[in-house]
Amino acid sequence: MSEILEPEINPTRRTPRRSVAPSPEYCLDASAGHLLRLAHQRYQAIFQDRAQGLGLTGPQFATLVRLAQMGRATQNHLGRLAGMDSATIQGVVRRLIARGFMRTASDPMDRRLRVLTITPEGEAVVREGQQAGMRANDALMAHLSEHERVQLLSLLRRLSPA
Repeated sequence: MSEILEPEINPTRRTPRRSVAPSPEYCLDASAGHLLRLAHQRYQAIFQDRAQGLGLTGPQFATLVRLAQMGRATQNHLGRLAGMDSATIQGVVRRLIARGFMRTASDPMDRRLRVLTITPEGEAVVREGQQAGMRANDALMAHLSEHERVQLLSLLRRLSPA
């Protein structure tokens, strides 16, 4: 690997810092992961702009949408449906319960099991958030044709875990 000498940043340091040159075969601007992250950041900014006042993060909104779809779910199952690990869903659920958007109770069939249900306040937030999400999706994909939009969503589903 070739080495590139960078200019001295610390004036008290006598030897220049060395770094490894990037591989000519790798281009960050052609990296699917990098481009997906940039698109995600743009979508989140648009969503937050469209959903002003809701004060929901992306994971919180996804959790509420999944719970609204299911009606009731255990925390672990809800986390899997929303694409989160157990540590992440635990914090998300705790914050949503504190805000009054969902509640927890014992399962009538198995008292050891805790199930989550959405509250009327949570349902109202989901309705508002879904409208904001549709507007954010439209804004994000505004420069794509209808065919390209369908194709993009199809490809993203293929890349996502089942």
